[in-house]
Amino acid sequence: MKKRVVITGEGSISPLGHNSQSLWKNLVKGKSGIDYISSFDTENFSIKIAGEVKDFDPNNFFEAKEARKLDRFTMFGLIAAEQALQNSNYKSSDAGVIVGTGVGGMHTLEEEHQKLIKKGQRGVSPFYVPKMIPNIAGGQIAIKHNLHGLNFSMSTACSSATDAIGMAYRLISNGYSKAILCGGAEGSITPLTLSGFANMKALSKNNENPQGASKPFDKDRDGFILSEGAGMLMLEDYDEAKKRDANIIGEIIGYGITNDAFHITQPDNESTGASNAITMALNDAEIDTSEVGYINAHGTSTYFNDMLETQALKKVFGKDAKNVSISSTKSMTGHLLGAAGAIEAITCINTLNNGIIPPTINYINPDPECDLDYTPNEAFKKDINISMSNSFGFGGHNSVVIFKKFSS
Repeated sequence: MKKRVVITGEGSISPLGHNSQSLWKNLVKGKSGIDYISSFDTENFSIKIAGEVKDFDPNNFFEAKEARKLDRFTMFGLIAAEQALQNSNYKSSDAGVIVGTGVGGMHTLEEEHQKLIKKGQRGVSPFYVPKMIPNIAGGQIAIKHNLHGLNFSMSTACSSATDAIGMAYRLISNGYSKAILCGGAEGSITPLTLSGFANMKALSKNNENPQGASKPFDKDRDGFILSEGAGMLMLEDYDEAKKRDANIIGEIIGYGITNDAFHITQPDNESTGASNAITMALNDAEIDTSEVGYINAHGTSTYFNDMLETQALKKVFGKDAKNVSISSTKSMTGHLLGAAGAIEAITCINTLNNGIIPPTINYINPDPECDLDYTPNEAFKKDINISMSNSFGFGGHNSVVIFKKFSS
């Protein structure tokens, strides 16, 4: 028999704040976290905007000696993890850790490569490898909090955090673990990463209007906004959480995962993989489409994703597609790549507990190919019981998680 899996803690750091309270408050206000890049000179770059974590000083979170050994993505993961553990008041050392990331320690990779070019082998730090490798965020989290359970990293591009959450849910629901700290972390606003995405024409070129550049589902959308941050959730077996009288903030009831096997970056033209993942999650949750009150769309602000995600939702939801509230909070946060699904999972939990649907901002010119209710520009109150989060990644990855308002 499948065990119930509940959420007892969450934490985040993003372009909309250093915790989830700031994230949620700004999402409801429709505030954008996109601005001009401040971490390096963009004079010779075609793209000059991104979703940086504002006012981030590592010395406010870590001792200087410790900070020197940590890449930016690991710092973000550690900050979100500590918040989630404190929020859950979880004390046991038995918990596992699963952290998703798209690229890992890109800051370290680029910095150390420059040292190699200038100084040769002797210039490369002995901490290079353990700062850069994608699994190190999970390793550092386990070391800091003495967590001895399973520990691995997920890398499925923009689906990474959603898969980390989904896999944690599966492992707990099947009895392999009692508690897992899971989510995603990304710190890849670097010259090399920006150049790569820019040269493949994936990013918005709207440098003149940073806050208006991410416009999911709008007819004039022209690409996504590179962003950074982390989100973490504490998942537990319901019976174990109940035993310790934990404060339960939500429940996970379904997970679906497929692959398009179609193209390295473009979604399947028939949206078969995405629609199958959504259907799989609904079947796992044992619910009907009419029961879903809110969908946090992948909604990247690229032509193909937004059009084909709309197609997938219409294919699965049928007549119910017009009735469900949808939004893309990437219009405000930008695209956190491997951490996006965790930030959006936290958003889904907040919609359930606060009864508010966050908006898709910058929605001005409707696209006939995107004709669903995307909650344009302003949040509104709506009492819902079930929310869904979609994540789709390069390589054809499709991942969907379904959340339910907790009731004993």
